Amino acid sequence: MIKVFIYDDSDARKESLKTLLEFTDNMEFVGSAGNCSQIISDIENTNPDVVLMDIEMPLADGIEGVRQIKHFFPHIKVIMQTVYEDIDKIFKAFEHGAAGYILKKASIDQIIESIDKVYEGQVFITPSMALQIINNLEKFSEKDGKTSLISTIELQIIQLVAQGYSNKIIAEKMDLTEVLVNKHITVFSERLQNSAWKG
Repeated sequence: MIKVFIYDDSDARKESLKTLLEFTDNMEFVGSAGNCSQIISDIENTNPDVVLMDIEMPLADGIEGVRQIKHFFPHIKVIMQTVYEDIDKIFKAFEHGAAGYILKKASIDQIIESIDKVYEGQVFITPSMALQIINNLEKFSEKDGKTSLISTIELQIIQLVAQGYSNKIIAEKMDLTEVLVNKHITVFSERLQNSAWKG
């Protein structure tokens, strides 16, 4: 069972996600909170595998939340949730170790897929987020002081993700294995995390 903790300042949203998890065979809801002000005790008391993390919350927001989780509990996977895709916050989230980024309007299937993927050690990004990354790579590279943060094959893969193709279809189109496609996405995301980009 994948144990999931939810951070969101909307009670309705927390209840909706809790219900989804309770009706998903391989997942277990272990707790929730309206902000990250008690994050250390929250995590210690529930020991989740995956955290669904709202970005915009009072007192202590999701960016601070993912930073603390990856510092004190590096094995826990964090998926960021937001109502809109802000490129600065996307890169900030990955810089601090987020493993996924989804919109709150994401479908049930996307939410479940994101949890499954990050639990398995993969990175989950939506097509629109992939497009944001592609469109901002030049700015990102300039801030990082590097000429390129993405290889040719990684760029091809991210471009296909941006077009809405699944990793399985991307593998078929590029004559690669799905495992290799996942690896390229993960390696690129780790490069973002390890960069000196500060927004």
